[in-house]
Amino acid sequence: MNKKLALALTGLAVAAAGTFGVVSANAATPAAPAAPAASGAAVGDRDLTTTTHLTVGAATKAAQAALDAAAKENQKVSVAVVDRDGNTLVTLRGDGAGPQSPESAVRKAYTAVSWNAPTSELAKRLAQAPNLKDIPGTLFLAGGAPVTAKGAPVAGVGVAGAPSGDLDEKFARAGLAALNK
Repeated sequence: MNKKLALALTGLAVAAAGTFGVVSANAATPAAPAAPAASGAAVGDRDLTTTTHLTVGAATKAAQAALDAAAKENQKVSVAVVDRDGNTLVTLRGDGAGPQSPESAVRKAYTAVSWNAPTSELAKRLAQAPNLKDIPGTLFLAGGAPVTAKGAPVAGVGVAGAPSGDLDEKFARAGLAALNK
């Protein structure tokens, strides 16, 4: 039994030494220059699209304007601005805003930009298409408004935390108005 154990341990030691030797040899060997990448197909301009996105500066301006509008009415809200692809650009949580409000604001903004419509309008559509509410990341409650350029959505502003969606949407519209100044 001891001979079998000794033989097994010797085999493990040899394997470990071999691995160490290979790793050491590879570490000491300079890397070969990378092979040139396979040449891809050139794409012409007709095969490309261009999208327009709101800048972080503009998103911050809109979010702050919405938060300021809420503060003037003593409302504790959170505001989010997402880009055309639904990525969060800015989130501002007002002093005293509820813990659910930042995520709700992001989801309202995402919903508004996704359908290029205020979320209050989209909430009304649920009567005809109740499965809309099952789409991940969306929230069909008033408080989200799309930002458009040349008729196409480029961002969404979402506000959450006021006692009613109507107030949330009013503050979101204040954020939109700041972009036009």
